[in-house]
Amino acid sequence: MRELPRPVEMFDRDREWAALSRFATDDGAGATLGVVSGRRRQGKTFLLRALCQAAGGFYFAAEEATDAESLRQIGAAIAGHLNAPAPLALDDWHQVIDALLALGRKGPIPVVIDEFPYLVRANSRLPSIIQSALAPLRAERDESRSRLLLCGSAMSFMGKLLAGNAPLRGRAGLELIVPTLDHQRAAQFWEIDDPITALKVNAIVGGTPAYRKEFARDDTPDSPDDFDAWVLRTVLSPTSPLFREARYLLADEPELHDAALYHSVLAAIAAGNANRGGIASYLGRKSGDLAHPLTVLEDCGLITREPDAFKDNRTQFRINEPLVTFYHAIMRPIWSDLEHTRDAQPLWQRAQRRFTSNILGPHLEQLCRQWTRHQAPDDLFADHPFRVASAVVNDPANRTSHELDIAAFGLDDDGRSPLLAIGEVKWGEIMGIGHLERLAHIRGLLTAQGRRGAAEARLACYSAAGFSDQLRERADKDPGIVLVEASDLYR
Repeated sequence: MRELPRPVEMFDRDREWAALSRFATDDGAGATLGVVSGRRRQGKTFLLRALCQAAGGFYFAAEEATDAESLRQIGAAIAGHLNAPAPLALDDWHQVIDALLALGRKGPIPVVIDEFPYLVRANSRLPSIIQSALAPLRAERDESRSRLLLCGSAMSFMGKLLAGNAPLRGRAGLELIVPTLDHQRAAQFWEIDDPITALKVNAIVGGTPAYRKEFARDDTPDSPDDFDAWVLRTVLSPTSPLFREARYLLADEPELHDAALYHSVLAAIAAGNANRGGIASYLGRKSGDLAHPLTVLEDCGLITREPDAFKDNRTQFRINEPLVTFYHAIMRPIWSDLEHTRDAQPLWQRAQRRFTSNILGPHLEQLCRQWTRHQAPDDLFADHPFRVASAVVNDPANRTSHELDIAAFGLDDDGRSPLLAIGEVKWGEIMGIGHLERLAHIRGLLTAQGRRGAAEARLACYSAAGFSDQLRERADKDPGIVLVEASDLYR
């Protein structure tokens, strides 16, 4: 195994490229199977095309077509790869897979089928055919070193391809999910140095690489003062591909049959209804009616189910794709106006409160949880956080409850999870002593409940607007107080 030369134009993706390189150049006997998935626009096709170019591999991008047409297309593609004088006449997928295995008779070679779900939609037997072709002691497999890679963006389909009793379960030597860029890498990719501007851009387009290159055509905010103008000329402009992208993301998922229902569920979550009861109330339905649509959206990777830090049966839902949240919270309520207005600035200005409360605040909370879990300095919370979640803490004496944006847990040698820190996150509010006292009160409640580590848990304040002088003075004297501002999130 070796790592192939990295494409000079590729940003990040070191781990993904290394894994693909090792798989494609594995000189072991026998054909092998790999599965590559990830949400659309993350750069999967770029990675796989670059891999085939670097290793002299075969690449085929399936289309939405009938089974017969797909057979003709892949036959022509194989002939082109072999420099054959005419397209190969392949009558069924058994012949196609054997022809692909034959490409690896002389040595290891990547063989890529992109948009694999399109082919299965036309012929549901295809995974079973591949299973049969890769059966042990079969000459076509044993004499081949084809590294067959199946790729797709339909997350619900790709997630089931190797699961349970699926035909290909246990056959794959590589299962690679290409993620979105995290907020730090996204800021580097968009070339944004100002942390507040980077947070705002990330709250709209997330870490999807294609949104800068193909969709915004390298248009980035050139200063904090340019942010609003950037939103108007890219996301809110009907001539920009970003304008309708959130709608297309749902249309791309074959499992979402009732588009109106799924849009309504996402709209409920974007409006701040994070639990099942709130979503049901927003839709005017019973809570039990939402089990299926929530599960489907979760399988598609569009939402995430997040249990409460202290109570597993209390669950909140979060939209994974920031652009979908932005569409439902900002664009969908005024869609007709956005389509027909010549100047969207007044509409954008009237949406500022929703942008702050429904987009920026919740997005910052999620980034702070991610940063605390994966990117914070090792000594900031006395130990490395093993789990970070939000929580609700009951206050029986005052007959109320308190929301916690951050509850960070460690992992000791006995497998127990002591509480390391609790925290609060604010977007546009300067945090002061009052916020610290609230956290101290909640820590006292957790200590009284007998939560392991609660008495020593650090109090963490996260604010994009900064902190009062009094709070900074207290933090300077007390290592148990942690202050995190926007710039810290990008270090």
